[in-house]
Amino acid sequence: MSTDLPIVGVTMGDPAGIGSEIIVKAYPQVFDAARPVVLGDFDVMADAVAACESDLDLRRVETVDEARFETGVLDVVDFDNLDEVVRGEHRGEYGRASLDYVEHGIELATSGAIDAMCNAPINKKALEMAGSDYAGHTNLLADRTGTDEYSMLLIQDELRVTHVTVHMSLQEAIDTITTERVLETIEVTDEGLRGLGIEDPSIAVCGLNPHAGEGGVLGTTDAEEIEPAVERARDAGIDASGPWAGDNIFNQAAVGRFDGVVAMYHDQGHIATNVHGLLPSGGFAGVNMTIGLPIVRTSTTHGTAFDIAGTGIADEDSMVDAIRAAARAAEAGMAGTAAD
Repeated sequence: MSTDLPIVGVTMGDPAGIGSEIIVKAYPQVFDAARPVVLGDFDVMADAVAACESDLDLRRVETVDEARFETGVLDVVDFDNLDEVVRGEHRGEYGRASLDYVEHGIELATSGAIDAMCNAPINKKALEMAGSDYAGHTNLLADRTGTDEYSMLLIQDELRVTHVTVHMSLQEAIDTITTERVLETIEVTDEGLRGLGIEDPSIAVCGLNPHAGEGGVLGTTDAEEIEPAVERARDAGIDASGPWAGDNIFNQAAVGRFDGVVAMYHDQGHIATNVHGLLPSGGFAGVNMTIGLPIVRTSTTHGTAFDIAGTGIADEDSMVDAIRAAARAAEAGMAGTAAD
């Protein structure tokens, strides 16, 4: 394995979920693009190797510095957080363990010990049971890195979608759509797409209401809050347009007519990207990247899949995409370089 490849710290996710299994299944497809090292529990990873009937070898290490990155051998920084794991169960100790992996990953990324971080899925209920105030990775990452302006970017082939609001109720999201917030998201989207190597990106901004409000007949937020944000972004030299009707604009972006789409709320953007990334099994591929951070961070676009955890049948496509995207972003200079 080349010593020039980016080091990607892969957090194991909720120990009771499919994170460990999709990491095991993804490794043979990513070692040519990255030097992955797992941040998690060695015994859980060993169980995943057995569940997937994989011939992958694991090496237990205490720090990333001890990782050898040998082809066919996956290094695991062993936190030794758990005595046993019951797959598919919500437990506070599992939530605490998954947070531990992520917080350590942030420290490694900000210190330059790794070039990028890729997160396997965590479980919001387990986080709540652990006493965490965070509903997911994004707000935790922003707080720990002191980042004020950031956005979730979903990538599925040519379709790239950011979000003005994410993990909040739909009513709260509607109340949160302001000109300033939409403008900030457009600006972060422009910066993030440029960081991915897209010069002068074209950005389509979604409307909130059906048909983008239909001239005020179906709602006024589009004209009163979103349209002024688009105009201000254009005045600042950003190639933004909209608001566009949400039932059509994602298809336009998916065939390359726009480099990115700004969605107003979680499901507006997620449903579009997940449908475009649909796999024959019913799962989906694609990447979740947080842009605006001082570190490179990606994750899968799906959850912990407790219903199939431990069976070894989970699709690894999203994890493969996420690790490879983290490596590409690190090589493009979106974060510092880890020391060899």
